[in-house]
Amino acid sequence: MSERKASVARNTNETQISISLNLDGRGEAKFETGVPFLDHMLDQVARHGMIDLDIQAKGDLHIDAHHTVEDIGITLGQAMAEALGDKSGIRRYGHAYVPLDEALSRVVIDFSGRPGLEYGVDFPRAAIGEFDVDLFVEFFQGFVNHAKATLHIDNIRGKNAHHVAETIFKAFGRALRMAAEHDERMAGILPSTKGSL
Repeated sequence: MSERKASVARNTNETQISISLNLDGRGEAKFETGVPFLDHMLDQVARHGMIDLDIQAKGDLHIDAHHTVEDIGITLGQAMAEALGDKSGIRRYGHAYVPLDEALSRVVIDFSGRPGLEYGVDFPRAAIGEFDVDLFVEFFQGFVNHAKATLHIDNIRGKNAHHVAETIFKAFGRALRMAAEHDERMAGILPSTKGSL
């Protein structure tokens, strides 16, 4: 089985981002993004997805975190697409329900080759610390556009905004892990009747 790794850089007038990942890792993570709460959420993705993830980012944080958060999503999507290669032998679909105290979220992903995001999350407040929760949808939209994945995210319940966010990102990591896993019965087979993903 070939290594499923990728290193991608994205440089614009607004951000400079580099991401390295290993889909078959141990959940080891290193982040320097300048956005501490996003780092905390990305750590959940790495740990629960068993993805080794190194993200270095410099952005126009003197304006706000929008460009940095969105462009990290874009670059992570690009790295995911590169690491998955032609997608033969993977499960393709992944899903997870994750609770944290009163909060419960569900994430379902399909590495379909078709970008799509359905985002059913109403946070109980507009910010977690200094982090604007509206930026989460920008992150996930950037990810699906460049990973070419269909992603459904639903917060089923939750009163604590931090708990809601954490259940989403833990479930996202676990859904990624399931969808990207090798299925021994699908070895060498593309999981699509179209013959293309």
